[in-house]
Amino acid sequence: MRYFVAHGEHRRLDQATRDELRGSFVQCSDGVTHYELTGPADGELVVLAGGLTIPLFYWDAFAEELHGRGYRTLAYSGYGRGYSDRVLTAYDEALFVRQLSDLIERLDSTGPWHVLGTSMGALVALGFVERHIEQTATLTLVGPGGLETKPPAGAGLMRHDRVGALLGKYLGNRMLQNHLSHNVRDPQRSAALSAMVRECYEFEGSMYALLATIADFGLTARQDLYARVGASPVPSMLLWGDEDHVTPIIRFDEVRNLLAPMESHVIEECGHMAPYERPVEVAAKFGAFADRAGRRAQR
Repeated sequence: MRYFVAHGEHRRLDQATRDELRGSFVQCSDGVTHYELTGPADGELVVLAGGLTIPLFYWDAFAEELHGRGYRTLAYSGYGRGYSDRVLTAYDEALFVRQLSDLIERLDSTGPWHVLGTSMGALVALGFVERHIEQTATLTLVGPGGLETKPPAGAGLMRHDRVGALLGKYLGNRMLQNHLSHNVRDPQRSAALSAMVRECYEFEGSMYALLATIADFGLTARQDLYARVGASPVPSMLLWGDEDHVTPIIRFDEVRNLLAPMESHVIEECGHMAPYERPVEVAAKFGAFADRAGRRAQR
């Protein structure tokens, strides 16, 4: 897909801009990555992989809860999200797994680390863990994607440069807002999420990156990836909101069978973004799971 600038993208990411923005930045092999490494310096590291649209700010409340439990967190924005570069390349799984691997390497982290991924970020987390089995202490997936059999609506059209550019320029903001409106159950939290995401979509190339991801990333029929990681020795946990309308909970049993998690939990009265909607509950479940997994590993 050709690079285009959509309506509303009136800012440009560069060094001068980033000097005034929150977070840290590091040059990775494909571009600059926006990240925050926070929490107790001696805490076990939890790597947080976000979904299709979200910047690292999504994790704030959840990360704070983890810090209170003694964990250190690494939150980052995928390419095209937050304040990471809008790169001119294929936005496929390989790009996002490479980004996370690059980031970990540049931060001199050798593990073991915990990995938590939500929505599309669950696929990134699975791909990353598959490449770093020995360094992974646990894997947690929340409302994971990649299980539908049909591509997202319009994915085929987005692979055509001219059509994709037209869609992005003139309908992209409407498509983004429609997607965001289904993520969070509580209207006030939903509005806050939309404002957080849309601020980052003021930067040139944001809509291009979103549509390119829908076109390039393997978002369907990824059962083989779940099964491969499920057969690994990494202990895993599955969490899902019972009112998730983006990655419906009807896939819960299928993922349990494929991933064979050590634990699985349904978060009641919760939508697609459990770490954002229910940070205290999700952090408590993560902490208890990590403790049990650690004790099992020491036997």
